[in-house]
Amino acid sequence: MTESSKPQNGSDRSDWIARWQRIARRIRVPLGFVTAALYLFELWRRAPHPAAVAWSLALVLPGLWLRGYAAGYVKKNRELTMTGPYAHTRNPLYLGSMLMAAGFAVALLSWPVALVLAVGFALIYVPVIASEERFLRATFPSFDEYCGQVPRLIPRLTPPRPPGRKRTHGAAFSLVLYVRHREYNAAIGAALLYLSLLFLRPVIGALVHSLR
Repeated sequence: MTESSKPQNGSDRSDWIARWQRIARRIRVPLGFVTAALYLFELWRRAPHPAAVAWSLALVLPGLWLRGYAAGYVKKNRELTMTGPYAHTRNPLYLGSMLMAAGFAVALLSWPVALVLAVGFALIYVPVIASEERFLRATFPSFDEYCGQVPRLIPRLTPPRPPGRKRTHGAAFSLVLYVRHREYNAAIGAALLYLSLLFLRPVIGALVHSLR
């Protein structure tokens, strides 16, 4: 095998990420419409069970908290955030979103909604995370060491302790960063979804009845 014919692993990986990103951008909006339509159909098909809605809070509220907590630490493109929730998982924002999505699937007791959400997260978030990691690796020399200490998604219970040094707490949560990242929109969106669970079904039923 000549030098020119050897596989370029780094280039192949970059091409794979780029191709998947292009696909993700194309399907993001259509997938969102499909999910919304399926959500409305499932909501019209049967009334949400109060117990399921209550149990969904066990996922949605921690997801909201985790997203808000992470937003108060992250300084996008300026520094590698390794404190707060980022000392336990490298992607607390995405993990929070997944918890919230799972919670609303539980609220509807809908396997179709859960399946569409799972497929959507796999198709959208996998290339996004891969692209962000590529940027962070190229921008911050300590990123590889950070990856060796902190999992990509499933959190570790305790933050890593630097070898030979005492554990440090790092920067504190910043409300300014939380507001700057407009993370309050996640709470507003969650509140609207719960209101739809309570009040949207009668409206949909009335519209369907009027069209008959």
